[in-house]
Amino acid sequence: MTVLLVVLTFATFIVIDFVMNRKKAPMLAGEPELAPVMASSDAEVINGFAVPSNVRYHPGHTWVQRERKNVNRVGADAFAAAFAGAVERIELPKPGQWVRQGQKVVSFFRNGEKIEMVSPVEGEVVEINTALLTNPAMLREEPYGKGWMMNVFSPDEDSPTRNLLPANLVPAWMREAADRLFSLQPQLAGATAADGGELIADPAAALDAETWKKAGTEFFLS
Repeated sequence: MTVLLVVLTFATFIVIDFVMNRKKAPMLAGEPELAPVMASSDAEVINGFAVPSNVRYHPGHTWVQRERKNVNRVGADAFAAAFAGAVERIELPKPGQWVRQGQKVVSFFRNGEKIEMVSPVEGEVVEINTALLTNPAMLREEPYGKGWMMNVFSPDEDSPTRNLLPANLVPAWMREAADRLFSLQPQLAGATAADGGELIADPAAALDAETWKKAGTEFFLS
């Protein structure tokens, strides 16, 4: 009888553990509930950079959108994707890794240099976009879609909203970033309208590797 009670107790704990953790279990990218977040069709374009309103932004040029309870998708915004440009390789954190807001978690490699991005949220990485690792060009092509980077489970559901940019400050913040980029290459400013213009595909291509790395560190707060 004692052995039976022990077995039943053990089985009960297994069931409880399964129920408590099933929501943060890694899921495959192809599953419908984790389909890539797409930019809203009415996304504002500021100095050549799309700024959809259906995501939240971190000052380090990453975006966040709630996937489901306690799970948030993270990506690089259009400015970051354009500045990173034709990167040769991207490194993402491993599933199961705990990341903190402001911690360096993503690396872009180009022309022998590396720039890093910080996480906009704190929590456990439950999934990464493996397709982005094999095809880094997806970052530039669809930064708010197929170029997403990772899904993060945050035990505190309210934590992802902390220290993110208020929506009313996003336009001015993006304009300031664009102005700083144009100051590195003044010829780019003439390639776009003040608002609504299209930016060239790789705006940082003319920067030497050292300048690219230094500017990336400043833009991405890394």
